[in-house]
Amino acid sequence: MKRVLIVEDIAQTRQWLAGIVQTAFPDSQIEEASSMRAGLAAAAAADFDLALIDLGLPDGSGLEVLRSLTLVCPGAIPIVTTVMGDDAHIVAALSAGAQGYLLKENPADMLTTQLRRIADGVPALSPSIARRIMEHFRFTGPAADPEEDLTNREREVLGLIGRGHRNIDVAQALELAESTVASHIKSIYRKLGISSRAEASWHATRMGLTSDSR
Repeated sequence: MKRVLIVEDIAQTRQWLAGIVQTAFPDSQIEEASSMRAGLAAAAAADFDLALIDLGLPDGSGLEVLRSLTLVCPGAIPIVTTVMGDDAHIVAALSAGAQGYLLKENPADMLTTQLRRIADGVPALSPSIARRIMEHFRFTGPAADPEEDLTNREREVLGLIGRGHRNIDVAQALELAESTVASHIKSIYRKLGISSRAEASWHATRMGLTSDSR
């Protein structure tokens, strides 16, 4: 991760998060923003590989920064870093495009480990958040297994995005047009009832589609 954006209004917490990023990615270049407006400006001005975004900002919601970053910098990996671990905020963040959700109450070494695992295509999720997501699917998922409706090609695409590949990488690997890959991903999301790559990665891992042997 060469360029990292940290959007956090509390200076001491920004420094703490910057230290975690430097430990996880020693060669990274970090840019900091202390408000929603500053975060939006930073997202529009530069390409980032990773963004850590707080939800509760003094002039608005970090979700606005997340949505903007997803649009203007689709190659970035946006991760929510917050103290809010309730279902409403988790679902809202994932729906807005978050590819990870970390609680600031977790120890620094745990967050460092979670960030490092991004390179392996593993979403950065605090353990309690991962459990809540699993519980959410358990109680709200359809009675029939939607994974059975996926075509073989959709399973191939799901496996690749589950390992952290971008659409263009999937297209090259499967010798498809990038627009075709996007159509497959849209179909996968619809069939699985999901709306983010973090959820897709969770399904791909559970289905055994993320191993290199496939």
